Amino acid sequence: MNASTSASASVAQTTRRLRWRVVDIVVASVIGVASGLIFLFWNVGYLGPSALLQPLLPGLQGLLDGPWLFAGVLGALIIRKPGAALYVETLAAVVSALVGNQWGGFLTLEAGLVQGIGAEIVFLIFAYRVWTLPVAMLAGAGAAIAGGVNNLVLWYAGSNTQFTITYLITTTISGAVIAGLLPWLVTRGLAATGALDRFASGREARARV
Repeated sequence: MNASTSASASVAQTTRRLRWRVVDIVVASVIGVASGLIFLFWNVGYLGPSALLQPLLPGLQGLLDGPWLFAGVLGALIIRKPGAALYVETLAAVVSALVGNQWGGFLTLEAGLVQGIGAEIVFLIFAYRVWTLPVAMLAGAGAAIAGGVNNLVLWYAGSNTQFTITYLITTTISGAVIAGLLPWLVTRGLAATGALDRFASGREARARV
C-alpha cells in the first residue's frame, strides 16, 4: 500500500468515526430530553441551597451550577461525535424552556447554547479522540466558565471583583466535578452493563474488562 492509499484510508476511517448515525441522533436526543427534565427539577431545587450559600459569601452560589452543565459532557462522552455536547446541552435547555422557568425561554436557550459551546471547544481541542477523566473534567469546567461569564454579563452585571472571582472559581469547580466527573462515571457504569455496545465508548470500556 503506497502513502497516498494509506492517507486516503486514514481520512475515510476518520470520516466514518466522526459521522453521525441514526442511532447517535436518537440516543443524543434521549439524553437531551432526560437531562432537560433534570434541569426542571433543579430550577426549583437549587433555590433552598442558594439561599443558604449566598449570605455566607457572595458568589458561592456558583457551586450549584453543575446540574445545569452536565448534559453536554454526558452526551459527548457517550456519542463521541462533533457537536454532541452542543446538541445535547441545547436540547436540554429547550425542554426546560418549553415547560417554563423563572428565567424566560430565550435566555434559557441562550444559556444552553453557550454552555454547550464551552464543553464542545474542549473536546474539539483534543480532536474528538481523547475521552479520559481529565478531559471530561476540563469539558465540564469549560461549560462552567462559558456559562459563568454569560451569567455575569446577563444576571450579575456590575458585580464587584470579589463576587466575580468567587463566582467564577466556584462555578468552575462545580462544572469540573458535577458536569465532568459524574458524567464520566455514569458513562463507565452504563458501558459496563453493555448498554453502550453500539458506541465506541461502550466497546472501549468493555474491552478493558
